[in-house]
Amino acid sequence: MSLNVEQLQQEVEFQLSQLDFPKQPESLYDPLRYMLSLGGKRMRPILVLLANNLFGGKMEQAMPAALGLEVFHNFTLLHDDIMDKAPLRRGNSTVHEKWNGNIAILSGDAMFVKSCQLITQTHSAAMPDVMNLFLKTALEVCEGQQLDMDFETRETVDVDEYIEMIKLKTAVLVGACLGIGAQIAGATEEEVKHAYDFGVNLGVAFQLQDDILDVYGDEQKFGKQVGGDIIANKKTFLLLTALKNASGETASKLQHWLNYQGDDNLTKVNAIKEIYAALHVKQSAETKMNDLYSEALSHLDALPIDQNRTTALRKLSSMLMLRES
Repeated sequence: MSLNVEQLQQEVEFQLSQLDFPKQPESLYDPLRYMLSLGGKRMRPILVLLANNLFGGKMEQAMPAALGLEVFHNFTLLHDDIMDKAPLRRGNSTVHEKWNGNIAILSGDAMFVKSCQLITQTHSAAMPDVMNLFLKTALEVCEGQQLDMDFETRETVDVDEYIEMIKLKTAVLVGACLGIGAQIAGATEEEVKHAYDFGVNLGVAFQLQDDILDVYGDEQKFGKQVGGDIIANKKTFLLLTALKNASGETASKLQHWLNYQGDDNLTKVNAIKEIYAALHVKQSAETKMNDLYSEALSHLDALPIDQNRTTALRKLSSMLMLRES
């Protein structure tokens, strides 16, 4: 059966709105409802449903896990916002700003418990494998977040370490969505691995694209401040590649701007972009991104099924990787 992404988005949104949370205590559950009401593309539950359909599964069997993984994703965002002291999420006040930090922490914990409850509602012989993959992924996301925080205070970070960090922090959840969707449908271990590896490689490629768009994107289309990573000296693939390849006067200029304490952010952004251009940093990032995307697609190619069944996943992955710059 062919699935339409827009219809899946609508169905997931409806099912999320129907989740039954207790009314009391309000200060625990209202922030949870609020967080889920902020929207988003709902790509993770859609990937669960597409992977499930890919192997002939039924949507109603995969929906609880799809919702659970979306609740888990929003839990990670809620706690990320606390750690980042972020004032806004999708243009609205973050939970810790709207309520307070303690309420945000506890509501996030409740979201994690709810995600587990939803996933255990999955009616499938693969339930133990599903839960094992989910819990493995949840722990890896914590590891990735800790690495990201560690990198903020480390003087040197290797490019390969950065790739591993974004793999753990964001990409393994994309992989788990596809792997779990496949597991629920009764896919073989080999098929599940290909689905999972497709998602992980796609997730890392997507994050590298985010790094590129932060520097070179159109602010109106990208949806957030362009150059923000440069202003914050954030250790991205681009900056780490520049630090690795710069020498002599170029290295001195780069270090000057990394140490810059002034408020002329535009000049800083433009100066570092000039350094990136001299070092062909954007091209390096695009090459790595495209290699990972090709690797992702190779796992779809390797599936021992009718390749016409992969069309929806290919279209969605293409849409994700063709965001306008």
